[in-house]
Amino acid sequence: MDWDKLRIFHIVASSGSFTKATSMLNISQSAISRQVSILEDELGTPLFIRQPRGLELTESGKILNETATRVFSKLAATEALIIEQKGQPQGDLKVATTLAFGTFWLAPKLKEFTDLFPNIRINVLLKDEDVDLNMREADVGIAAVPMNNPDLVHTGAIQYRLRTYGNKNYFEKFGIPKTIEDLNHHQIIVYGGNPAHPYHDLDFLLHVGTDKPRKPYLVFNSSHGMLEAIKGGMGIASLHRYIVEGSPDLIEVLPDLPGSEVQRYVIYPHQLKHLVRLRVFVDFILKKMKEKEL
Repeated sequence: MDWDKLRIFHIVASSGSFTKATSMLNISQSAISRQVSILEDELGTPLFIRQPRGLELTESGKILNETATRVFSKLAATEALIIEQKGQPQGDLKVATTLAFGTFWLAPKLKEFTDLFPNIRINVLLKDEDVDLNMREADVGIAAVPMNNPDLVHTGAIQYRLRTYGNKNYFEKFGIPKTIEDLNHHQIIVYGGNPAHPYHDLDFLLHVGTDKPRKPYLVFNSSHGMLEAIKGGMGIASLHRYIVEGSPDLIEVLPDLPGSEVQRYVIYPHQLKHLVRLRVFVDFILKKMKEKEL
């Protein structure tokens, strides 16, 4: 079986269309389609069902793609291990995490890591949707929820919770809430929108301590937007501590409020566990998480 044709097939299967595959392979759609057709002829079976909305793998296509995924992942891991035999941890490391965590917590820590390991090149992928680590969309993920896959290693499970903050100018106008019931008289800003965030209960201020949900004053699909809104005195919101650090005008209220308990996992494919640059990155991240409550 021709490796180039197999690689093209695998990328088309992963992207779900010839059009999307063109940008990844940097060749024309007609050339990609021709290579896949030749592979189908060689195997004597169709690999895709062509539909108006895209491509769907046949049963034969699914079997071939599962094998291709394992083969290419192992080749990538082997290549990385060979490169690292030269000495110090080196090479590329792609890290995936959520927008807020990557922006507010991870990014400020990366200088220290790159100073320690200058030959490791970090590529950060920020997205709130799930990342397919087995397909090597990233080498390591820092996620809010575990991924149900036996081929993935989970470390960490660092526990922390959301806290409730407001601007001191806002509290001068509306008063500081002392009890859960006081939330009924405040302008509550929450996270919402599509696609859903991997965390659950990000809008818990609307539900805690009441049978009748409170109405939000503002809804954002961005933690940064929520931060700027409460800094501007528009209401109160529940955010992670690392997001509000550096904002001296923000005050935490109701510190004992039953909040949204969350966890943070560091996840990577089992086949990469011997990758030195991955191990030193995971150790660094876990150490930083344990140094100070998130």
